[in-house]
Amino acid sequence: MAIIKGATPMWIKSSYSAGNGACVELKSPAAHSVAVRDSKDPHGPTLAFDPTTWSAFVAEVGRDEHTA
Repeated sequence: MAIIKGATPMWIKSSYSAGNGACVELKSPAAHSVAVRDSKDPHGPTLAFDPTTWSAFVAEVGRDEHTA
């Protein structure tokens, strides 16, 4: 399932999750925000991003620009 900015009110797990517990979940209940959380801690903290910033980050990760 793809995240639709402003139209994804429920948490969805990344399609890249391998089932090893190292997963992120996303939702976008409002057009101006993308929320991210750790799937292992659903009641824990969340991060909120502007959709443009989130899209830029995802694109950079896809180009392997964020490595440890």
